Amino acid sequence: MTTSPRSKARSAARLAAVQALYQQQMERIPLNRLLDEFHQHRLGAEIEEMQFAEAETAFFDDIVKGVDARRDEIDLLLSAKLAQGWTLARLDKTMLQILRAGTYELIARADVSKATAISEYIDVAKAFFADREAKFVNGVLDAVAKEAGR
Repeated sequence: MTTSPRSKARSAARLAAVQALYQQQMERIPLNRLLDEFHQHRLGAEIEEMQFAEAETAFFDDIVKGVDARRDEIDLLLSAKLAQGWTLARLDKTMLQILRAGTYELIARADVSKATAISEYIDVAKAFFADREAKFVNGVLDAVAKEAGR
């Protein structure tokens, strides 16, 4: 099965959104400045001889802005899905952004199927982590999807 250009652009947007959310959390960059930096220098850019895939900018913006605007709601949903004794603060910072972005898509993007959203964020997790963490993403996002009625 070949992947459509739009699908590749959305995959790139998801990965970039996780990176932007991570950067925002670590550096406390104002949202508009963060988006501008990614638009100008990251989305589809070549950095250190690595070509980044062309990302669907509007989709990227929606994920980053949506997570930012609904962070409290998203974090409440995620906290309820963690094992007893676990908190969001205990999660790896990159993992937290993957879960936030995935949760946002599940609760706010009815145009994206549940299976697609979960599968895409499993792939994002695999870019940073081993299979164990990817399975964790699958389990948490599946639980979020069920609660969100997806």
